Amino acid sequence: MKQMSHSTPGLMREIRNCRICADRFAATATHHAPRPVVWFRPGARVLIVGQAPGARVHASGRPFTDPSGDRLRDWMGIGTETFYDLSRVAIVPMAFCFPGYDAKGSDLPPPPVCATTWRARVLDLLGPMDLTLLVGGAAQRWHLGTRNVTQAVADWRAHAPAVFPLPHPSWRNTAWLKRNPWFGAELLPALRARVKEVL
Repeated sequence: MKQMSHSTPGLMREIRNCRICADRFAATATHHAPRPVVWFRPGARVLIVGQAPGARVHASGRPFTDPSGDRLRDWMGIGTETFYDLSRVAIVPMAFCFPGYDAKGSDLPPPPVCATTWRARVLDLLGPMDLTLLVGGAAQRWHLGTRNVTQAVADWRAHAPAVFPLPHPSWRNTAWLKRNPWFGAELLPALRARVKEVL
């Protein structure tokens, strides 16, 4: 049996070399190969738990290098330099690879096998975090056991200041943001203040 590494470089190397989903991804409309995007280091104070990399992140190899990332950084009130500072921010999505598109061109959900294989080891290595952002339904289901994103985000005060549930910052959620003005008026100022305090 292969010995598993407990060191940061060893674990990161294992994840980068992971090919568990190779057949699954080859069968998608995108027919792509796995490319795990790994972005964490012990000592970080903020943990961002996203869904899974999108096509642009699959191409860049860097998390949130897309309009969703621009919106998330705006929500947090920080620039790219701070966002990509591994000593401050760890980004550990529910799946490390782009899951691909279905036949209609929609994002496929994060494969659960990724979280069951890697998540406990990564979080154990990172240790307790001052602030955790749960971005989207998959992250909230795993960490909070919730099933409704709007309800989880509306109940943010029950989890703050250590945890902030957030909707996905995708352009697809622009209508959601308009329907829920309290998000920008109440949650975001509290989130930005907490990010500033922690960093």
